[in-house]
Amino acid sequence: MHTFRVWAPSASSVDLVLRDGVLPLRWAADGWWTRDVVEAHHGTDYAFAVDGSEPLADPRSPWQPDGVHGFSRVFDEDRFRWTDGDWTGRGVRGSVFYELHVGTFTLEGTLDAAADHLDYLVALGVEVVSLMPVAAFPGRHGWGYDGVDLYAVHEPYGGPEALQRFVNRCHEVGLAVCLDVVYNHLGPSGNRLDMYGPYFTDRHTTPWGRAVNLDDTGSTEVRRWICDNALRWFRSFHLDALRLDAVHALADESPTHLLAQLSTETAELSRELGRPLGLVAESDLNDPRMVEPVAEGGLGMTAQWSDDFHHALHTLLTGERAGYYVDFAEPGVFAKTLTQVFLHDGSYSTFRGKDWGHPVDPAKHRGSEFLAYTSNHDQVGNRALGDRPALTPGQLAIGAALVITSPYTPMLFMGEEWGASTPWRYFTDHDEPALAEAVRTGRRREFAAHGWNADEIPDPQDPATWRSSVLDWTEVDEPPHRELLAWYRDLLALRARTPDLRDDRMESVGIAYDADGDWIVVTRGRLRVVVNLAATESVVPVDGVPAYQLMAFLPAEPVGEGVRLAGHGVAIVIV
Repeated sequence: MHTFRVWAPSASSVDLVLRDGVLPLRWAADGWWTRDVVEAHHGTDYAFAVDGSEPLADPRSPWQPDGVHGFSRVFDEDRFRWTDGDWTGRGVRGSVFYELHVGTFTLEGTLDAAADHLDYLVALGVEVVSLMPVAAFPGRHGWGYDGVDLYAVHEPYGGPEALQRFVNRCHEVGLAVCLDVVYNHLGPSGNRLDMYGPYFTDRHTTPWGRAVNLDDTGSTEVRRWICDNALRWFRSFHLDALRLDAVHALADESPTHLLAQLSTETAELSRELGRPLGLVAESDLNDPRMVEPVAEGGLGMTAQWSDDFHHALHTLLTGERAGYYVDFAEPGVFAKTLTQVFLHDGSYSTFRGKDWGHPVDPAKHRGSEFLAYTSNHDQVGNRALGDRPALTPGQLAIGAALVITSPYTPMLFMGEEWGASTPWRYFTDHDEPALAEAVRTGRRREFAAHGWNADEIPDPQDPATWRSSVLDWTEVDEPPHRELLAWYRDLLALRARTPDLRDDRMESVGIAYDADGDWIVVTRGRLRVVVNLAATESVVPVDGVPAYQLMAFLPAEPVGEGVRLAGHGVAIVIV
């Protein structure tokens, strides 16, 4: 027997549509309709018809085997036999993240295929696998940020049981799993939620159109729909953390912000399950309140991404100055983001045209509350060509060293550890011709406004755009990829065994640099991360006589009170 339930507060009638007939649901209370069906079980296909509408997918559909336009399917979450009983969890703060997109991590593009590389990730030094969205979205190939059925797992990735298998295998080898979830908007294709009830509101707008209803009439059940979704990933899929997409777009003027509610409920479930559960926010607000406790007026997130750190490091290595990089070129910017998190902490942001952000108090916050990275899916995929940073192997090694030895929680983007030559582009797979053309022309128009030839912009709908973004795993054994991969492994191993590198107090970090931007020396206890940013050999002065060289990428040797480094060289020494 299975109980079917759906929230449709304004409906006059709701029918359960099965493959072999239609059954009326009964009004329960508070806008809910329900019916027990003895013959229904795991694998039963169904849909709902609201006031005589065409069959609609369940807003809480656990399984969409035929895509977002098809029937829902009953999924028994308790059928899977978990073998991770000894898993006690892993706190996300200070753990090494690895962001991957299931559809391009392997050519097969499935969760099972991704699981075949878990031993590789363990050997690399990864501790948390951070999956980009897996909620069901239109077509076969896409980023996943236009998800429609938030409770389902994209069928081409393997469906819901494949996610359970993936998490179970991760836990068996000691890896935690973080899942990217999108609560700030839903994709347009297949989105029929407004036929059920007030899932959206006109009180607010977002870059994607109408806002999800978090504070208008009917918002109590919409908030419940979101929070129940998050808790279900933790409980039924054994996930360890969630990455919340663009939380600054969660328009909510309620007395209790949705994030604070979710934080409180997650903490309660964590106590019940006896293992840590994390919430990692992507926020454009530069506001440390995001990671401050709810009891102290904060929003209670465990950690948040730090784009300012990325922008400062990217500008330092590439010299790019356009767009939002415009404020990050000045000397000392990287030093500030390494020791104070945000560049814009109440200062003027040229890109935004206003003062922005708030300072991070080192007496209240630890560096591990913020994620640091040289790349992520946004910073690569939202470039016109989806190109990874055009850097020398030495510059890539410098970026890795500055992230991994920082006081922050380090995150890698898949393939960066070997300097993958493959781009990571924006790709979609919409069936509707009008929507496909709108996506295609919209992206080309966006970059044409910034001086690009529209014909140069890859067509998101062309399967070749997706295919070009799939990692080429044959590269890992070839130079110079092999040498860079060894450097990443050595860095992560050094971090794991060195307390000074795991010290997440921001005041524990020192940094020296020259006015011309040719070198940097970062102090971490007795360790010095010595960087030659110039393309030619140079002696970089070090505060304290280098007594022992731990590791270097490209030729390096201690000389007097400094280190001689090849161009774009980096070394770690003890003084």
